[in-house]
Amino acid sequence: MSKTLKERFKDLEYGRVGTFGNDVSTPQTRRLAYWHFQLFDHAFLRGLWQNLYEIAPGVWRSNQPSPKRVEKYKKMGIKTILSLRGNANNPISFMLLEKQACEEHGITLVTENLSARSLASKEAYLRVLDRLDQLKPPFLLHCKSGADRAGLVSALYLLHVKGAPLSEARKQLHWRFAHLKSTKTGILDHLLDCYEADIIRLGDMPIREWFEIHFDQKAIAQSFKPLWKHS
Repeated sequence: MSKTLKERFKDLEYGRVGTFGNDVSTPQTRRLAYWHFQLFDHAFLRGLWQNLYEIAPGVWRSNQPSPKRVEKYKKMGIKTILSLRGNANNPISFMLLEKQACEEHGITLVTENLSARSLASKEAYLRVLDRLDQLKPPFLLHCKSGADRAGLVSALYLLHVKGAPLSEARKQLHWRFAHLKSTKTGILDHLLDCYEADIIRLGDMPIREWFEIHFDQKAIAQSFKPLWKHS
């Protein structure tokens, strides 16, 4: 059976068509990966809007950087970049170009895999907290748009590493970063709502302790009701 138009588009999006978007080993394939990055990862929309913000001294958040922006971050003194978009060896344009640029400029690239519209497992969140413990400023963290995953992990950094109050950490999930609580990405706000509810019910506790003992991925997901269900 022939592929549907949607399936063919997915092939293009994930660079599964020849070397279009999944190879940067030659000048020609790198150009193809760059165009894949611009068109299918929507990098052209991030040309002027970087969603760059310093959440703590030497700790920055942003959207997906281009190779040029990786060079800029090197000049800013950034030593490590944390991508929340998956495995560094994932052969898709955005990751290959970022990995290549980081190697070129002597920046350490580390990765975690989170979703903007669904909850990760307890183990995944604990792994992120461990990662945040290990990272030393100056560093930058990012997802695709810099709105949702980057917002949650920024909030977790403030809670876990800086000991900030929840009210302060919540500000990292805000419409000024293009995060929309009313859509399916509001499940990340709901995660913090559930943490707050348990603090009120059980008493103050560190976010790591909450993930270890009280976090229930399935129950929290089932209790979340987005206002815009088709977002």
